[in-house]
Amino acid sequence: MASNNLILLLLVISSGIFFYKYFPIFIKKFNSKILIDDQYTKPQAFHDSPVSTAGGIGIYFLLLIVFFNFYFTKNIYHQEYISFCTLFFILGFSDDLKIYIKPKIRLGLMILFLIFLIILNDFYIDKTGIEFLNNWLKDYKIFSLFFVCLCFLFVINGANLVDGYNGLLGFHSLIIFLNLFFVNYFNQNQDLAYLLFYTIIVLFIFLIFNFPSAKIFLGDGGSYLLGTFIALSAIKTSLENPQISPFYFCMLLFYLFFEVFFSFLRKLIKEKISPIHPDKKHLHMLLYKTLNKKNDKFKSNYSTTLIVNIIYLILLLPAIFMMENGLFCKYYSILFFIVYITSYKILYEKNK
Repeated sequence: MASNNLILLLLVISSGIFFYKYFPIFIKKFNSKILIDDQYTKPQAFHDSPVSTAGGIGIYFLLLIVFFNFYFTKNIYHQEYISFCTLFFILGFSDDLKIYIKPKIRLGLMILFLIFLIILNDFYIDKTGIEFLNNWLKDYKIFSLFFVCLCFLFVINGANLVDGYNGLLGFHSLIIFLNLFFVNYFNQNQDLAYLLFYTIIVLFIFLIFNFPSAKIFLGDGGSYLLGTFIALSAIKTSLENPQISPFYFCMLLFYLFFEVFFSFLRKLIKEKISPIHPDKKHLHMLLYKTLNKKNDKFKSNYSTTLIVNIIYLILLLPAIFMMENGLFCKYYSILFFIVYITSYKILYEKNK
């Protein structure tokens, strides 16, 4: 068993390094317009030279290696991961291939995919930490389906939204996966823990080529894939570890969730524009603009990544030690809202 794990680890590392080192060169050599981000004027763009968007391909195929190894060596078939991640990777990857899908149609496809996948995999949540919600989830299947769909939509779109700075989504995902890995490892959920361990290795290899200077981007395929993997892993970890407060997982996913939720309300209520219309007023973008007044673009780019994730990790640390205390997690989660809204207000005023 130990030799199999070592072989898999070496295979993942060597394959990942080879892909990320040579695939961008291959793309540039053939001067391909697909899998290249050369749109410098879009709201989410903060680079000024073409960069490959094939990062998601590397992560997807490295994860496939892990899934197949688990199947052939341990007879473990990760149906939820393979089905969810494949469909959402393909949906995001279509944009990397320059296949334009209108935002409303894309959102509709996401909802249809989720309804199909949740029913197919019988993948539901039965505990939220709020009694009346728990009762609705148990008594009304349609509400449970709706609730799980919302969870996935917020996290997947949140991952896609915060992606854009070197390492921002990558490091944020790494913090989340490390948390989930240790939770499962110390609670003897070995199969899920080992899957998360290899995911961490895959993500770390990508970050070597993405931060601080980006030789490759995740692309929409990569951000959708990571968002899906995070949502799946958080829900599965919550189900496998009922002693841990659901509010702990809410805090763990807070940034991805609340960035979308806050943006939706801001555009709809304050700015009177379509909630799915892209703009440059997200928290990380305002932070970048503030930093860019004193630093060059490159330093401001990676500094944004470090500041956001360090503050997030500092906020999360007390919850890590108190994750089984439901009352503490419930009230401590309010601090996340306060810090986000206060930070946003300060940065917004500075960038008027």
